[in-house]
Amino acid sequence: EVQLVESGGDLVQAGGSLRLSCAVSGFTLEDYSIAWFRQAPGKEREAVSCISDSDGTTFYADPVKGRFTISNDHAKNTVYLQMNSLKAEDTGVYICAGRAEGCGPEMDYWGKGTRVTVSS
Repeated sequence: EVQLVESGGDLVQAGGSLRLSCAVSGFTLEDYSIAWFRQAPGKEREAVSCISDSDGTTFYADPVKGRFTISNDHAKNTVYLQMNSLKAEDTGVYICAGRAEGCGPEMDYWGKGTRVTVSS
């Protein structure tokens, strides 16, 4: 059974940092790219970052470039999202997802999300 389980969401003040984790079971990071999405209240879900299975290439949405870092630990089969210099507009539910053929818009598996609230 495939599972993606997010953790690390919390309430943090603007300017602070959080590290989110996405623990994967049912497939390995060598075979699947992992992306982070977020959904803010009243807004559509948006892609935040992705790390490719093939060569570890990383991608970031413009609003988070320079502040967020995605990484993976193959031994733990876990992907992390380090978020620094957090802003109120980063508030939302952060969801990780897996895709078999590189980073792209259509994902194969989804987690349930972890909530991040940034107070201004």
